[in-house]
Parts: sequence; structure tokens; C-alpha cells
Amino acid sequence: MESTENTTSRRRTLSGTVVSTKMKDTATVAVERYVKHPKYKKYQRRTKKYLVHDAGNTVKEGQKVDIREIRPISKRKHFEIVNPTK
Repeated sequence: MESTENTTSRRRTLSGTVVSTKMKDTATVAVERYVKHPKYKKYQRRTKKYLVHDAGNTVKEGQKVDIREIRPISKRKHFEIVNPTK
């Protein structure tokens, strides 16, 4: 039997910028990452948008936030806001 005392959480945490807050209890967060091109060795900026659960619509557009992966809430929403920074 395995011990359940020393398990770590495998939830992903990302940080990004709030792009939209037009839905009820949902915000759209754009997460940027830098990727090195395999052939030309130049770094490129890649952006992906995530739908994030925001109970009570507490964040504003343009705000920096940290998001954490959770169980699926809907078809595309499986992150929640952890730490809204100002």
C-alpha cells in the first residue's frame, strides 16, 4: 500500500492577464510563454486564452492574476483564480 501522507499536488499554476470579464462568474485570462524556434533559434511569444472561474466577478480587465487547475466546471472552464495581484 502507498502512503497518502507525502503526496504533492499536480495542479498546474499559471500567471496571466485578464482579457475579458463579460460572462457571469467567468473571466478570460491570456497566458504568454516564450518558445525557442527549433530551426531559427529565435524566441517567439505564444499566447493562449483560458476560461477561469471567478465567483462574484472580482477581477477587472488588465489585472495580473495567478490561476490554478481544478476539476472541470464546464466544457472549457477548468481553472480558478488563486491570487489576484494588483
